[in-house]
Amino acid sequence: MKVGIVGYTGSGKSTIFGALTGTDAGIPGGARETRLGTIRVPDARVDSLAGIFSPKKTTYAEVIFADLPGVPRTQSGGLDKDTVEQLKKLDALALVVRDFEGFGDAADPARDAEDFGVELVLSDQILVDRRIERMRKEGKKGEREFALFEQMLSHLEDGKPLRTLGLQPADLNVLSGYQFASLTPLLIVMNTAEDADGDAAVATVASVADEAGAVALALSGQLELEIADLDPEERGAFLADLGLESPASDRFIQKAYELLDLISFLTAGPDECRAWTITRGTNAQRAAGKIHSDLERGFIRAEVYCVADLEEHGTEAALKPAGKLRVEGKNYTVQDGDVMNIRFNV
Repeated sequence: MKVGIVGYTGSGKSTIFGALTGTDAGIPGGARETRLGTIRVPDARVDSLAGIFSPKKTTYAEVIFADLPGVPRTQSGGLDKDTVEQLKKLDALALVVRDFEGFGDAADPARDAEDFGVELVLSDQILVDRRIERMRKEGKKGEREFALFEQMLSHLEDGKPLRTLGLQPADLNVLSGYQFASLTPLLIVMNTAEDADGDAAVATVASVADEAGAVALALSGQLELEIADLDPEERGAFLADLGLESPASDRFIQKAYELLDLISFLTAGPDECRAWTITRGTNAQRAAGKIHSDLERGFIRAEVYCVADLEEHGTEAALKPAGKLRVEGKNYTVQDGDVMNIRFNV
């Protein structure tokens, strides 16, 4: 999963990037470069499996963060071409909005969230309008794609992002060759001051997010950056003092998984214990394809169990006589935390 961190210059998005990835945040807000950082997704189930199997390799799911250049607050009329091109490579956007003073005008996170949303809509409106004109010239006005694009243009002209249009799976298949900024799943991150009480602002931003088909998360980038810099043994105590259960990266990942409707299934053995990320609702055969295309092509069945049962019974061999090992077919809907052994033949 690749998440782009975007926002207006001065929003503190590079500080958020540093807090999430544990890297240096000291980069000017207007710098025209994109930084990448990768973090592993904490998963106690993987830890448990590794403790049982003692594998040669333990692999967690990963999230790649891309810290995109800040957008000037004076910009209007859609995002620039370079930014739009970078958005095409992302699975989700994290829009950082400022809720601290000391940078230019007064902080107004709801305004910034709405204004940046307008930039995304305008960028898509330009692309959709151009595509419609091209299809008209090519005589494709009677095709399904043309009708869909006209529907999208009307929605965008009303100032609404495409993620709120209610596109059906068949529509998304038609659009699979395109990448629209306002269709990309959006997480609005309100970057607060360390001592902010911010309840009213949080509620307002959450309302903006809901209207935009997005979700919202509030955190203090500077405070979370300091937490990320602590030694692991100090971090837990510091979080407890602040009344926080987990660092920003964990809370962010949880929100991102909810936003994208993602889950993890697991594989385990002496060679490797690993988490695999899939979309909720994926069947066993397609999930097997995440491991290797041969497993999907030659899928026979999946042997499925849960980590808690393995912890109780000690070995995979003990699960079957205990009735804790299920055999599932290709149409089985994989559940979060399923441990699967794929049987296949090619």
